[in-house]
Amino acid sequence: MAAEELARAGLSVDVYDAKPSVGRKFLMAGKSGLNLTKDETLGDMLPQYAEAAAVLRPALESFDAVAVQDWAGALGQAVFTGSTGRVFPRAMKASPLLRAWLRRLEHAGVRMHTRWRWCGWAEDGALRFDTPRGAQVVAADVVILALGGASWARLGSDGEWAALLGARGIDLAPFAPANVGATVAWSSHMERFLGVALKSIALKSGAFRSRGEAVISRSGLEGGGIYEVSRGLREGSGLRIDLLPDWTVDQVAEKIARPRGKASLSNHLRKVLKLEPARIALAQECARPLATDPKALARTLKSLSVPVTGLRPMDEAISTAGGVPFAALDAGLMLRAAPGVFCAGEMLDWEAPTGGYLITGCLATGRWAGRAAATWAAAPH
Repeated sequence: MAAEELARAGLSVDVYDAKPSVGRKFLMAGKSGLNLTKDETLGDMLPQYAEAAAVLRPALESFDAVAVQDWAGALGQAVFTGSTGRVFPRAMKASPLLRAWLRRLEHAGVRMHTRWRWCGWAEDGALRFDTPRGAQVVAADVVILALGGASWARLGSDGEWAALLGARGIDLAPFAPANVGATVAWSSHMERFLGVALKSIALKSGAFRSRGEAVISRSGLEGGGIYEVSRGLREGSGLRIDLLPDWTVDQVAEKIARPRGKASLSNHLRKVLKLEPARIALAQECARPLATDPKALARTLKSLSVPVTGLRPMDEAISTAGGVPFAALDAGLMLRAAPGVFCAGEMLDWEAPTGGYLITGCLATGRWAGRAAATWAAAPH
């Protein structure tokens, strides 16, 4: 996005990527359908960016959910909106969009360099790179850093750039996992449910809520529902799951109180509450022995405390919090300590849940930084 804005302004643009090919994390996002954005108003989107919403607002106003969809369409990629409002390319993958985008950049004169790892600055301010041809130095009028967060290092976002900015006196916010799974030490009774999705549930951790699904994994819980509340877990709150979010405690208790005859409690819950085996197993795993009093059991099923022991490692997180704080940047996302150097994307200190907000934020900040960099390059200094 940044390169496109610079090229549109008439600048000569080079993109340097440390990996053998570009857009690797973008392609990985496409493996689950490439959720580009959420089809909702800016007013509904902004709260998802939490404390960063006010700072990100200008960039998101300039490139909102409608603009994201128009952008994809201009690249020949039709999109559709799912039942939850999430927007996907009809192709349900990233590669066609990325190929079309790279062709458009090439036609605009943007040059791509792969296997060029940025190593910081030379004494005269030029950029230093480690390349297949050895050490290289490149002088530039304006620079945009879009170096990613600190998760999925094998795709390129390894966070090693933090040391380079730290050496320039830029105080960074520590990296922390975001949109990440929770660790739970399951008993052997959960073995047969590994890989099963818990549906029709609500999750809560601290101030964070979700009506998404969670998948029972060998290490704990994964999936969109748990990712949306992972910040609460990271900040020390516990995890509670409502197994029947569409019913009140009294409604659940009334159904449990129905005569069960010789049926086991599990079969009774399955029949009267329409609970599938995975949800019943989770209740037994976390609250065994289950209460026999209908009201007490109803309260348990409506607010099941899950014994989370921690979060999965940061490199398994979909995204990360931390990075370059907005206090270190001006309104155009230029580093105050390094005039002419702009930052964009996940390396900035913001976070948002999955559901289209992450990619939209990265696209918007890339475009915003590109425009500001083009304006800065055209001005006398």
